[in-house]
Amino acid sequence: MDSWVRFSAQSQARERLCRAAQYACSLLGHALQRRGASPDLQKQIQQLESHLSLGRKLLRLGNSADALESAKRAVHLSDVVLRFCITVSHLNRALYFACDNVLWAGKSGLAPRVDQEKWTQRSFRYYLFSLIMNLSRDAYEIRLLMEQESSACNRRLKGSAGGVPGGLETGGPGGPGSPGRGLPQLALKFRLQVLLLARVLRGHPPLLLDVVRNACDLFIPLDKLGLCRCGPGIVGLCGLVSSILSLLTLIYPWLRLKP
Repeated sequence: MDSWVRFSAQSQARERLCRAAQYACSLLGHALQRRGASPDLQKQIQQLESHLSLGRKLLRLGNSADALESAKRAVHLSDVVLRFCITVSHLNRALYFACDNVLWAGKSGLAPRVDQEKWTQRSFRYYLFSLIMNLSRDAYEIRLLMEQESSACNRRLKGSAGGVPGGLETGGPGGPGSPGRGLPQLALKFRLQVLLLARVLRGHPPLLLDVVRNACDLFIPLDKLGLCRCGPGIVGLCGLVSSILSLLTLIYPWLRLKP
């Protein structure tokens, strides 16, 4: 298994480059179709996209073992929520890659009787579950960081001004219970939460990058499973953006969210 993990790590950059090229072809094909390009050119772009997809499946042959190893490491995390989200995500990724290997065997002619539609739907379901777990983990980490940042701000305010004005957190004058002041107070609290969220994400680039990447990837299985029809243009754009962000985590390892 260790040899497969090393093979997966070596081919990871090539796979992500192929992924970026594949979704760039999808986006280009959609643009050419809208502009009325020649059918021959559109067919060439579609064939290139298909070849890149098949090549990616070959490069991902060892990724199931890599995902299982990551799941084994995640089981030992001390935080219960992180342990659950990361472990379940890696297990779903392992099943997704296993289905992907079956699809590669079918498309390459090694297993011609493989039901491509059934295994494609199955693989994208596992992919969707993995992304949901990733976004749940991101939301949990954002909540923890926002609580820490809010506590730090309150301590600074109490230390400098002797306390927080009663109108913000209490039901005193100007509080939510006062006539005519409830809606502005809620708007102020919402604005403060948005500013706090922006501050947390700006201060933690790996978390921001992971949120954007997972959110972009989410449109791909939603479209393939028919849960949210986005169209090839949106899928191509989201796939290209997430691929570029994934490449950034390889070029700059400090941008990779840990654990």
